[in-house]
Amino acid sequence: MDTHTDNHGLCEPAAFRLTFDAHYKMLRNFLLFRYRDNDLADDIAQNAFVKLWENCAILKKEQAKSFLFTTAIRLSLNQLKHQKVVADYQLQLEPKIADKESPQFLMEETEFRQQLERAIGALPERQREVFMLNRFESQSYTEIAALLNLSVKAVEKRMHQALVTLRKTTPKI
Repeated sequence: MDTHTDNHGLCEPAAFRLTFDAHYKMLRNFLLFRYRDNDLADDIAQNAFVKLWENCAILKKEQAKSFLFTTAIRLSLNQLKHQKVVADYQLQLEPKIADKESPQFLMEETEFRQQLERAIGALPERQREVFMLNRFESQSYTEIAALLNLSVKAVEKRMHQALVTLRKTTPKI
């Protein structure tokens, strides 16, 4: 069967199972290495495959690995963002002994963080992906290139473009 003419091949249970068998362990190990949490790695890997199944009609078989890793990274970042919101909420519930920073400083810090998060969220997907992997996941350009099936030069270019955009759209510290 020719994958170029069969865009719906991933939607066939047997083809999807082959894709699962080929990529699940590697994806889960990647997530486990990254987050050091078995349950989180399992959950995110499984959710990435759910997303793959939901999008099987628009993806080609050869796009599956890239889609899975990109989706897993995005799901991971969403999970980390959620954990941060929960932690921030818990901190708000705890009585404050003594704030070291002034309310003005805390407000400005919150505003800056929100602006930065919006600016990162507004980056084109390819730039945002490279930026997040490098700055929040501490991946080297070589590691990112291998993960995304790109050249190191392509990763460098995307990172440069992301930084230029962020410098233009975020206030100076």
